[in-house]
Amino acid sequence: MKKKTGNITSRQYQILADHMDIYQFMIEIYERDWRNGVPAPFLEYALSSDWMDLSYTHRNKIWLDGGKIVGFVFTEKPVTDIYFSLRPGYEELAADMVLHADKYMPGCDGERQLVIFQGQDAIMKAAQELGYSKTGEHIDLQIDFDKPLDYRLPDGFRIVPQGEQDIRKAAECCWKGFEREAKEGPWNGNAEGGYQLSQAPHATMEYNVAVENEAGDYVCWAGMWWTPENHLAYMEPLCTLPEYRRRGIAAAALSEMYRRMKPLGATHMTGGNNSFYIGIGYKPAVKWTFWKKVQPAG
Repeated sequence: MKKKTGNITSRQYQILADHMDIYQFMIEIYERDWRNGVPAPFLEYALSSDWMDLSYTHRNKIWLDGGKIVGFVFTEKPVTDIYFSLRPGYEELAADMVLHADKYMPGCDGERQLVIFQGQDAIMKAAQELGYSKTGEHIDLQIDFDKPLDYRLPDGFRIVPQGEQDIRKAAECCWKGFEREAKEGPWNGNAEGGYQLSQAPHATMEYNVAVENEAGDYVCWAGMWWTPENHLAYMEPLCTLPEYRRRGIAAAALSEMYRRMKPLGATHMTGGNNSFYIGIGYKPAVKWTFWKKVQPAG
């Protein structure tokens, strides 16, 4: 059902009908510190992954000014984490967006968590007014491409040429590299998740980096979602098999990404929030804050 407030309408998200428009909206509002919301590949990567629960996407909501998308509330993983994308100049919608998150997005008994980035001041204010309090924060890192990233592979490994990459080997590397064996059992050869990602509407598989050992096994995998409109090298995922860590292999893989993306016009590349990234030159860039509803004393 559409809701009118002046020229503003709102409606539920329909994943097949709305995905491309939401992707474009996120490109249009992108800032390097995510002050308006996540980059476009953040959501597409999740929606295309086998770990994402799509059964709640109908609860995501869009706000429009005429035919122009100006706001979006959505879940990722876990589905109780709620994100906000808001076009600058439409801060008056923040209260309605947070109210929708509080009433209709997944989560109960204190499970629902609002994920709000530094700079989303209107969202934070609306969350506080509705009884949410900040429970934590962390800083994500990015690397500028104004200086070279040039770590070399140790002997016994090679970068797999782009035309020779094997999705099945990549899927196995990710399974083991993210240590899913401990929780879900040994690799069973099912590479469906890798094929799903390769078919995402804005996938740029040609820029992925695979590192293999002398036996031809992939020991490190780095995915790239090139977003030229934002000069953004969105790197996701990055994993190294546990037994091959601390050898400089991941640093060499990201150096190869730098060499591929810099000539295309990339100015920066995303990363995570741990010491590995700091060690190779990443700097603080995006501050995440986490908010939960204050539960009344019982």
